[in-house]
Amino acid sequence: MKRDPVILIVVAMVVSVMLIFGIQKARHGSTSSGSNKILNQPAPDFTLTSLDGKNLKLSDFHGKAVLLNFWATWCEPCKIEMPWFVDLQRKYGPQGLQVFGVAMDDASPKDISDFAQKMGVNYPIVIGKEEVGTLYGGVQFLPSTFFISRDGKVVDRVFGLVSRSEIESNIQRALSSQVAEK
Repeated sequence: MKRDPVILIVVAMVVSVMLIFGIQKARHGSTSSGSNKILNQPAPDFTLTSLDGKNLKLSDFHGKAVLLNFWATWCEPCKIEMPWFVDLQRKYGPQGLQVFGVAMDDASPKDISDFAQKMGVNYPIVIGKEEVGTLYGGVQFLPSTFFISRDGKVVDRVFGLVSRSEIESNIQRALSSQVAEK
């Protein structure tokens, strides 16, 4: 049976368009996703152990804009964006940005520490727990990044690898918000 090349091309185009829209929807979440419910809400606080054995809380960074990144050592897109985070921490740290990494894999703390050192990480990394991911609507994709304003509210989140310019734009949004008066 001979197939019409026009039909094959049309099917390929339809599948491509569906993939593009599906990827965009996954990166920015669907309206029914749990992570969508935390937008413009206070970021859930948590305490996790850092690579040097200290307990760190998200609330330790109140008054700073936070880029909260869930990642893993085996995650190829994570390896692409980590050097960006190092640069962005240098660039925006003096303006009040704190990049905060949450390692979500089964590697040992030593392996994670060695990996972070190899990547030149200049921001705190903690050992993640599934419960913390659940607080953020479930971390189904790595990397998953949440942008938290100076007053502790989630201003945006992205799933998967996005452009550095999109990350930087979200950082600027988080930095531009004001700390709520108590």
